[in-house]
Amino acid sequence: MQINYTQEERYLKAQKRIKEIKGFYTHMIVNVMIIPFLIFINLQFSPFFHWFCFPLFGLSFSLVIHWLTVFGFKPIGLGPDWEERKIKEMMDYDQKNK
Repeated sequence: MQINYTQEERYLKAQKRIKEIKGFYTHMIVNVMIIPFLIFINLQFSPFFHWFCFPLFGLSFSLVIHWLTVFGFKPIGLGPDWEERKIKEMMDYDQKNK
């Protein structure tokens, strides 16, 4: 099934995609700033217990998940145009049942 998009729809999709990419890079920059700060605090005040590993793994895991959703992994059936397909399906169903 081929869906033809107007210029405005393509622009809005591109705008949404750019917003997702900017969100990922913001997330990455925040992680790069927070993790060294936590390491410094940990080693400065309690060098015998390395608790910074816990937020390091948590923040890194969340960054990987964010990367997968923005650039790679798409759940089965939920590709980038699943909303448009569902809307079209519902509109077709309403047309048939009138």
